[in-house]
Amino acid sequence: MLMKHKLLAMAIASACFGTCAVANAATAPAPAAQQQDSQQSTGNDQSADANAKSARDKKDKAKQMQAVQVNGFISSIENATALKKNASTIVEAISAEQVGKLPGVSIADALGRLPGLAVQTVDGRPQVLTIHGLGPDFSTALVNGGQQVSTNNNRDVAFDQYPSSWFDNVVVHMSPQADLIGQGLAGTVDMHTIRPLEKNGMEAAVNAKYIWNSMSELAPGKGVSNKGRNLNGVWVDQFLNHTLGVTLGVDLEDNPSQIQHQAPWGYPTDNNGNLVVGGSKNYGITDSLKRNGVLATVQWQPNEFYTGTVDLTYDNYKETQQAKGMELPLWWGGAPLASATPVNGFDASGVYTGVSPVIRNDYNSTSARVYNFNWDNKFTINENWSVDVDANYSRATRKDVDLESYSGFGFNKSGPTDTIGFNELGNGLLYVNPSLDNTQGVMLTDPQGWGGGSDVVQAGFINAPRTVDYLANVRLSVERSFASGPFSSLEFGVSNSRRNKTYNIDQAFLTLGGGTISGGNAITSAPIQGGSSCDPLSFMGIGPQICYNPFALIDNGSLVNVPTFGSNTGTPPNWRTHENVFTPYFQFNIDTNLGGVSLRGNFGMQVQHTAQSATGERVAPGSAITGTGFDLIPVRGSTSYTRYLPSANLIFGFTDNDDLRVSAARTLSRPRMDQMNPSLGISGNINHLPNTDPNQAYFSASGGNAKLQPTMADNFNVSYEHYFSGPLTGGYQCNSADQKNSDLCRSGGGGGYFSVSGYFIGLHDYINPSSSYLYNFAPFMPFLLKPAQVAQLGTTYGIMTSPTNDGRGYVKGLQGTLNLPFNLLTPVLDGFGTILSVNRTKSSLVYPGNATPITVPGLSKWVANGTIYYQHNGFEARISDSYRSSFLGEVSGISATRIEQTLKGGSTYDAQVSYTFESGRFKGLTLIATGANLSNKIFTTFQNNDPRQVQTWERYGRTYSIGASYKFQ
Repeated sequence: MLMKHKLLAMAIASACFGTCAVANAATAPAPAAQQQDSQQSTGNDQSADANAKSARDKKDKAKQMQAVQVNGFISSIENATALKKNASTIVEAISAEQVGKLPGVSIADALGRLPGLAVQTVDGRPQVLTIHGLGPDFSTALVNGGQQVSTNNNRDVAFDQYPSSWFDNVVVHMSPQADLIGQGLAGTVDMHTIRPLEKNGMEAAVNAKYIWNSMSELAPGKGVSNKGRNLNGVWVDQFLNHTLGVTLGVDLEDNPSQIQHQAPWGYPTDNNGNLVVGGSKNYGITDSLKRNGVLATVQWQPNEFYTGTVDLTYDNYKETQQAKGMELPLWWGGAPLASATPVNGFDASGVYTGVSPVIRNDYNSTSARVYNFNWDNKFTINENWSVDVDANYSRATRKDVDLESYSGFGFNKSGPTDTIGFNELGNGLLYVNPSLDNTQGVMLTDPQGWGGGSDVVQAGFINAPRTVDYLANVRLSVERSFASGPFSSLEFGVSNSRRNKTYNIDQAFLTLGGGTISGGNAITSAPIQGGSSCDPLSFMGIGPQICYNPFALIDNGSLVNVPTFGSNTGTPPNWRTHENVFTPYFQFNIDTNLGGVSLRGNFGMQVQHTAQSATGERVAPGSAITGTGFDLIPVRGSTSYTRYLPSANLIFGFTDNDDLRVSAARTLSRPRMDQMNPSLGISGNINHLPNTDPNQAYFSASGGNAKLQPTMADNFNVSYEHYFSGPLTGGYQCNSADQKNSDLCRSGGGGGYFSVSGYFIGLHDYINPSSSYLYNFAPFMPFLLKPAQVAQLGTTYGIMTSPTNDGRGYVKGLQGTLNLPFNLLTPVLDGFGTILSVNRTKSSLVYPGNATPITVPGLSKWVANGTIYYQHNGFEARISDSYRSSFLGEVSGISATRIEQTLKGGSTYDAQVSYTFESGRFKGLTLIATGANLSNKIFTTFQNNDPRQVQTWERYGRTYSIGASYKFQ
């Protein structure tokens, strides 16, 4: 395998050197010309070199996107098109409509409309990003080139943690290059804040909007509402003769969401062999996300030899959920199925009797803080040499409280029971017809006796996970520019990063006094103080229920915490990981011609050496049971590895408007951090005590693997792009000399483009999350066994389940994009336009022992986006549709875990209308109205490739906003 990797690296390097050698030979002077040149004076040679160097500098400057005046959505499209055209790799981009205003309601929303990208909705908001069909574990995020940490318990970045007002543009690298530190396997999202010295003068804008949801408040309570607001502002200015620049930004947000939530327990087989719903957890949820963010940038360029930039960002957000509802324990709760009407092996309707419902009054909150510091120092030594020294620090802290509170009609099914009719509707909703009045006779209790196994009356439960993640990186890079030849420059450098992440969770039962059932001092029920009536579940046929504040009951002593550990987690949940990544790299930048075809791009290599370690917990060898837990001891694992990551990007310019981009690279994705957790959870099945077959033995265990290696990929991309020639339509003002050097102003880049691309990602060393192998559990004896049972034990061997690097597969796809201003068709349609993209992706993933390929998690076979827009004389309107087919995604599981489920696909429609005053006393003022999720799309997950077997059903309603934006002239 190592030889295979080296051959790929050698092949890429040989191809690039060969191409450039041919180009150099084609442009080299003939021998006679060389002899004639040798007779010229040294002064003439130096003059020629200087002229060549000047020409190369002007050419390079013309290729780079310069600061331009941005007004409106069309200008945003044109600017993003220029970023795409000028890039030295295959990229997709979005650009701000004006300072402090990216298109879309959030960073995630805007990214999800780019070709080749898709987003997953979490709690009614776009959050999780997929690139080329690969989920969030396979992409990375940068801010101004600085690597980002995550508020989640893995590496995936929740893009709604960044205020969109901070960013001037966002570039998504679909193919990597050697100088891109922190690159992802599938792609890299690089978010850029405003550089104040790239502006020609003071710019400032203030944006304010009022937000509301079409659904009424489902679960009233402290900290939530169905209305919100967003206020943000950005100010940019320059001082000391344009040598000192400052950017300041603030973002204050309160974003509401309403969630009708249903989570069926599963689908057992009834007595007639038909599948039937086994129970359901149902909520009406009111959610509010409150955020306070601050941005500051200071840029200093005292002379042409030095530019220093300091970026600071701080984001403090809290998401609060009031969740009111009810669990219906049906088949799995022992309720008799009195009647049923099957349709194709599935009970579409029926009646359950003897149901003891669990009334829920839950509260969930997430508090997180994200800090970023970046210090970049660029030194120009002379016309040939430059040095860049960059240091960045990213830190995230997060605390969650997930509180469950139970009430019902009696302890452990002892009270009145309900008769419930049910219907499985065509949209996946379980609609019921209960008979009990859930506002009368309800008490605090454990209605199903869930706490019996832990010897407590469980009237609720608390999960309180905490995450701390920080990453520090230092980078030194050197660039040598060339005045002539096929290479414009050579870059080389080194980067070193350190990352630490910890995850801990506190758990507690909520009881009615803290006693034990076996001790006879457990209180089984208590009255609800301060309760009132609410109606969160009317959407599924359930009438009003008792609602209350569980924190008030904790404060007055009605609910008492009893700490526990490892409940419903299988493996001891606390862990810590550490990584040190040392990365030297080199990159040749190409700028030459092959006959009448221009050639630019780059090739190079990163060498990543990683030392990683992780610490967790496991049962102490030979420990006996103590109360309800085991003696736990720390366990640590570590490994190191080196990976060679060659890359090549070649751009063949057949005409000024036609480019063929070809990319080949090796990329990697580091293991999920929870999979690196070396903790070990052991279980014993007393029914298998005498078995001698390890596959059916008493012992079994699950855990992580601190020695996991990264998933590797050989990534190939090809893209043909044709840029239409057309006038600038979005209000660009190309007045200064610098602006006229940009492609956008120089070539009139307002014409849009058409592109078609293909990609193939060959995966190897793919992490199998559930690999199984034999394990000897002898050191853990007696493990719950009495001496007589030890004598009956058939074997100390059993099956261990943990992640390993034994998967392989591929992802491949085709993509088409059309960005068409309609004025190219006829002047009558000036201001109209459309952006259309469609992506078809296939994948195959194979694990040892399972010859049947599966789909890569996160992949939708079809992803399509469409936007139709109109802009004229200050008026602007657009409507967008985002579609993705069903895919395997991550959702929240029990005890704050993450689980995979199949998410049903569909379309989401958004729209925006605005008017900008272009003259008069209100010049600079824009009035805006937006609507999100106008189709009121239902979020559904299902199992066994059967959409009738719904696992999660959610509806979020439509979100509207009205606002104003003022740009200071």
